Amino acid sequence: MFGRIFLLSLLAVGGVRAAELNSLRAWQAPDQTRVVFELSGPVEFEVFKVSNPERVVVDLSHVNGHDALKLARVLDDRVTDLRYARRGADGLRVVLQLSRAVRVKDALLPPAAAYGHRLVLDLLDVEAPATPSTARPAPPALVTAAPAVAPASTMTPAPAKPSRPTAAAASSASKLPAWRRDGVVIAVDAGHGGDDVGATGPRGTYEKDVVLAVAQELASLINQQPGMKAVLIRDGDYYIGLRERMERARAKQADLFVSVHADAFHNPRVRGSSVFVLSNRGATSEAARWLAERENAADFVGGLTLDGKDHQLRSVLLDLSQSASLETSMEVADSVLNALRKIGPLHFNRIQQAGFMVLKSPDIPSLLVETAFISNPEEEQRLRNQQFRRKLAGAIRDGIMAYFDDRERQAGGSYAAADGVPAAARKQHRVSPGETLTTIATRYAVSTEKIRLANELDTDTVKAGELLRIP
Repeated sequence: MFGRIFLLSLLAVGGVRAAELNSLRAWQAPDQTRVVFELSGPVEFEVFKVSNPERVVVDLSHVNGHDALKLARVLDDRVTDLRYARRGADGLRVVLQLSRAVRVKDALLPPAAAYGHRLVLDLLDVEAPATPSTARPAPPALVTAAPAVAPASTMTPAPAKPSRPTAAAASSASKLPAWRRDGVVIAVDAGHGGDDVGATGPRGTYEKDVVLAVAQELASLINQQPGMKAVLIRDGDYYIGLRERMERARAKQADLFVSVHADAFHNPRVRGSSVFVLSNRGATSEAARWLAERENAADFVGGLTLDGKDHQLRSVLLDLSQSASLETSMEVADSVLNALRKIGPLHFNRIQQAGFMVLKSPDIPSLLVETAFISNPEEEQRLRNQQFRRKLAGAIRDGIMAYFDDRERQAGGSYAAADGVPAAARKQHRVSPGETLTTIATRYAVSTEKIRLANELDTDTVKAGELLRIP
C-alpha cells in the first residue's frame, strides 16, 4: 500500500463538517501529470496504488459534490480512464486508470492567493519516455478567464538533450568571435505554469501564458544565432518545481539561466521592466543548504566534485563558484537591463537583488527578467501583442550577446559586437570599494554628468560592485 492518511478534518458541533469537492482538473508535463482536487476545506484522504492494471486510488472522507467529477477532464497519455463511486455514508473513491507505472506524490495544500484548499497528486514517470518528441509546441493562447474545469493538456514530451554547438558548426563564419565558435547554451525558463497561473491582468490575462510566449520567442531568436543554443525549461502549460528548474538547466549543461516573468502591483499605474540577480543573503543561505545536503553525495561545482573533500575545503570551493557565478550574473543582468531600456520604460534603473529560488544555482549565472507589469492595463495589452513580446525577447537576446562580446573584448578580442558597435569602443567599469563617480570620471577623462546620463543615475552615489557604462 502506498500513501499516508491525513487527519486534518474540520470539526463541527455534533460531528464532522463535510467539505465540498468543487472541481477536478489535471495538467500534463513531459515527465508527470498533476491532478488537483479543488475543495472547500481540508479533508481526510488516503492515496494508494494498485497494479495489474496500474491504478491510483484516492479515498476521500466527509466530502460532498461528487457530481463535479462528471465534468472532470483529466485524461492524457498517463491517465486513460476516471472512475468514481460513493464510499460509505459520506465518502468518495476516485480511481485513476493508468497507461504505465508511476510514482505518486501527494499534498494537501491550504488556501493561497486565489486558490482554496487543494489535494494535489503528482503522477511521475518511473522512467523517461523512450522516444521523446522534438516538436516545438505553438505559443499558448492568451486566456482571459479561467474555465470551470481546466482542459487536459496536449503537450508533447520534452525534446531530447541538445548537443552543444561545436566549432565545426560555426567554422563557415570565420569572423565569428571565439565565444560563438565555442558555443554557449542558454536555459530559458518561463515562470509559473499549469495550476500556478502567476499574476492576472485586468483583462484576465495569465502571467504563465505571456511569459511562455516571450520565452519561446527568446529561444527562437537565440537559436537563429550561430554558436548559440537555447533550451526551454518549460515548453508547455504545466508546472515545474523551482529547484527542479535549476536541476534541468544543469542537466542541459547551460552556461546561463534566464527566468522570464511579468510583474504585478496593487497600483495599476506602476509599469516598466526590471532585472534581478540573487542577493548575497540568498547566496549564503543556499550555500549552507548545499553543504548540509551534499555532505556525502557526489556533486559538481565549477567542474570540481565536492565528494570526498573536507567540510572547510568544500565551503571554500562552493564560495569561489558562487562568487564567480554571482559576478557574472551581475554583468549579464546589467547588459540585459541596458538593452531593455532601449525598448521601453524601466521600473528600476539598476539591477535588483533578491532571494528568488530559481536564481540560487551556485554554478550557473542566473537572472530573472520582469518583462512588464501585467497589472498595468496598457502593459497587459502590450504583453498580449506578439510584436511587443518579440521586441522584449530581442532585447534580452541582444543583452546576452553584448555581454559575451564585452567579455571577449576584455580578454583581448577585436571584432564587431552583436549590435554593430566595435567591441574595442565599448567601455565598462566595475566600481571598486572606495571609488566615487568623480574619481571614475577622472580616470576615463569624461564628465560625471555624461556618466550619470549614460547610466540614468539620479545622484553621484555609486555602489561597490556596480557596473557602469563609460560614454
